[in-house]
This record gives sequence, C-alpha cells and structure tokens, in this order.
Amino acid sequence: MAEVLSTGPVGTAAAAPSHDPWYRRLPVVRQLRQAVGLQRGMLVAGLTLTVLFVLVAVLAPLLAPYGYSQLRSGDVVFGAQQPPSAEHWLGTTVGGYDVLSRVVYGAQTALLVVVAGIIASFVLGVLLGLLAGYLGGWVDRVLVLVADAIYAFPSLLLAILGAIVISKGQSNLWGGIGATALSITVVFIPQYLRVVRAEVLRVKGEAFVDAARVIGTRNGRIMTRHVLRNSVRTLPLIVTLNASESILTLAGLGFLGFGIEPTQAAEWGYDLQRSIADVTSGIWWTSVFPGVAIVLVALGVTLMGESLNDLADPRLRSRVRSTTSPAVEPVEAEPVETVETTPEAGA
Repeated sequence: MAEVLSTGPVGTAAAAPSHDPWYRRLPVVRQLRQAVGLQRGMLVAGLTLTVLFVLVAVLAPLLAPYGYSQLRSGDVVFGAQQPPSAEHWLGTTVGGYDVLSRVVYGAQTALLVVVAGIIASFVLGVLLGLLAGYLGGWVDRVLVLVADAIYAFPSLLLAILGAIVISKGQSNLWGGIGATALSITVVFIPQYLRVVRAEVLRVKGEAFVDAARVIGTRNGRIMTRHVLRNSVRTLPLIVTLNASESILTLAGLGFLGFGIEPTQAAEWGYDLQRSIADVTSGIWWTSVFPGVAIVLVALGVTLMGESLNDLADPRLRSRVRSTTSPAVEPVEAEPVETVETTPEAGA
C-alpha cells in the first residue's frame, strides 16, 4: 500500500481580485483596454476624430478667425472665391465668407443637431418600446405597425418631408436646428423602439419580475425600476452609430436646399452645394474642406461605434483575442512526494 503526501497545492492559485483605479473602469477606457490589434487602431482613430470634432464645435468662437456670416474685416471686403492666403487660410466662398470660419462653425451646428436629434429619439423610442413590450396587446400591435411603416421609408426622404412641413425649407438657426433634429427624431424612433421592445419581452419573463408582481409592486415601478434598467444596455452602441447617420442626414438636407439659411448658421452641406459650380472653374477650396469635414466626422463616429459594437459582442471579442494573444504555456504542477510503506513481518 502506498500513501501519497502532497508537499503543496497542485495547479494554479485563484486570481486575485483586481483593484483598478476608477478611471480605468470607465466604459470607453475599459473597452479601449480590451481592444487589441486592428480593433484597437480603429477605436483609437474613431475616438481621436470624434473628440477633435467635439472640441472644435465647443471652441468654435475661439478657433474661427471670423464670424460665419462676416463679409469684411474693418473696411476691407473679403471678396468672393479668393484662394488660400495669409488672411484667409482656406480661401473664401462664392458668397464671400471665410471658408475656415464656415468649417469651424459648421462643426458647432452639426453637434447641436446631433445632440438634439438623438436625445429626442432616444427618449421617445425607449418610452414607446417599453410600453409596447411590457403592455403588449393592441398597444404593441399599433406601435409596431407604425414603426414598421416609418422604417420602410428612406431616412433622407423622411427628413426632407419633415423639414418642409416644419420649417418650409428655410429657417433661422434654432428653427433650422429644431426642424432638422425633429426630422432625425422621426427617422430614429423606430430603431430604439424595436430594440427596447425586444429586450423588454425577454426581461419581463425573468424570475425577478414575477417576484415583484407577486409581492404587489405596481406596474409603473416594475417597468421603470426592474425592466427598463435591464433593457437599455445596448442602446449606447446604437447612439454612436446613429450619430454618424445624423451628420450625413444634416449634410444631405443642406445640400438639397432644406437646411439652415447661411446668414443664420454655417452648415457643411449647404456650403458644399454652393461650391458645385466652382469645381468646373478650378476653384477647389470651396468644396474640398467642407467635404473633408463631413467625411472625417462621419468616419470617426462610425469607427468608434463599430469598434464598441464588436467589443460588446463576446463572440467577436473572444475571436479577436484568440487570434492575437500569444499561446499560454501550460502550468507545471509541483512535484509530489511519495512514501512507500513496507509490509510488516508475519502479516
């Protein structure tokens, strides 16, 4: 008979709990640490472009050398279609405005429209999706039918119709921002409604919701405290993806002539539309810089949204890690000491 005496634990010890500082547990920072390889590069590029866009929009009055509708500096008139120079780094437009100032203030207009449109669509879409998923019945059928009908139309067409009805095609700064934001809201509400409704249908069948009903909790409290907070975890990813679509929708409205009046605010789509005739004449600066601004901002927000969406999917995250992380060497167990016992005499 042999007795086995272990001199130590076999295998590896349990991992110690992490004590990361608070800033490393922030959503974007945490996912930035999780990203590897090309995925991290896409996320960093998207974050850089998005943060730069927000900073330019917030600091527009300090960064722009002139006003967005300014035509002269003192007694000196800017002139139309002037090439880039020391006085006007990016030249002037066909209307005699400074291109750099219009591009900088255009970021401010785009940020206001995106924030207003997404906040309104987020609140209304989440509320309607919560009601449709939790109440069910005819409320669910009516809301889903209306959402599917709206979702069937092209988003830009709905935005054009909304801008015509609300502002008659042209308006001042806040009227144009409100009209464009409401148009974007109508387009995005069905997306939030469908996502929240699907999550509510899943969550309301959980055991903790049934327990809340059994103890007599009111439906309003169950919907807001138990169901809603467990149904909106994926919505921040949809917000980032919708932000780029909002910028393109705003540029499309301005390009088609349904945006904000140029004397009320700067808007990239309008400036791009006004510069079409300049391209054939070799005047490139009036169209290149507004177009580059639209592309960079939409690209940055899209890269950030797609990267966050991939990191939120455990299947994609585990696949990326398995292809980029080095192989883990097997852990050798500690040696085991054995003691042989000899049989006693006469046994």
